[in-house]
Amino acid sequence: MTGPSEGVPPEGYRDTLERFIAPLAARIGGRAQARPPGYVVGLCGAQGSGKTTAAHALRRLLAEAGLEAVVLSLDDLYLPKEDRERLAVEVHPLLRTRGVPGTHDALLGLNLIESLATAGETVTPRFDKASDDRAPAETWPRVEGPVDVVIFEGWCVGARPQPPSALTAPINALERDEDPAGVWRRYANDALAGAYRPLFDCIDELVLIAAPSFEEVLGWRSDQERALKAERGPDAGMTDAQLARFVQHYERLTRHILAEMPARADVVVRLGGQRQVIGLSGL
Repeated sequence: MTGPSEGVPPEGYRDTLERFIAPLAARIGGRAQARPPGYVVGLCGAQGSGKTTAAHALRRLLAEAGLEAVVLSLDDLYLPKEDRERLAVEVHPLLRTRGVPGTHDALLGLNLIESLATAGETVTPRFDKASDDRAPAETWPRVEGPVDVVIFEGWCVGARPQPPSALTAPINALERDEDPAGVWRRYANDALAGAYRPLFDCIDELVLIAAPSFEEVLGWRSDQERALKAERGPDAGMTDAQLARFVQHYERLTRHILAEMPARADVVVRLGGQRQVIGLSGL
């Protein structure tokens, strides 16, 4: 099973990008110019929210302002398949599926961000979702540093752990049936409190693209699967049953982020059901 993926946002979302990307780029540009290289913008958004589209639009606008920016995706930090297979045996079978905290190389991400802020070449990893493994190292892009801005994007970038008491009751059928003792969800939560904390602590500005609800996220993922089947045939992608199980891997943390992060994010972009921008704060 694959991990979360970013679908192509609808044209309505592209049309409303300007409402927040242009002022965001202007503010980040001003702050980055007054700081040493390596200003880190954390861009958090649930699956299908358009965060990857937003990240690359932001990079282009910063480049037009004369700033060197690079997009670093949390997805490219996934552990190799072999490492996740080991975790599936030693810790919990659900860790075979990439996506939740504990299935990334957080230290690699921290080292990359530090390296991008210094002079010299940084080799940035790429993850091949088709093979569910890291792409061959010889294909990884090389970036000449220092860069002015690192745009760090991902579905749980900047997330904080839940209180241990919140992990007791399962949130969905996947947790109830496949993680009844809570081993998997505690492992992911402990990863957020541990290895991910210094990685997320390096974020200078946190931007949340907030979906209206987790139910809308599920709908967006369903739209992506339908588009994939229309493009590649009815056997492409996941069945409805597979998709329903798949999204449950990310339900707990997605709901937690939507409830907890808006109060502390520097910028919150609120989306409607059609992924149109319906509210902005912090700009």
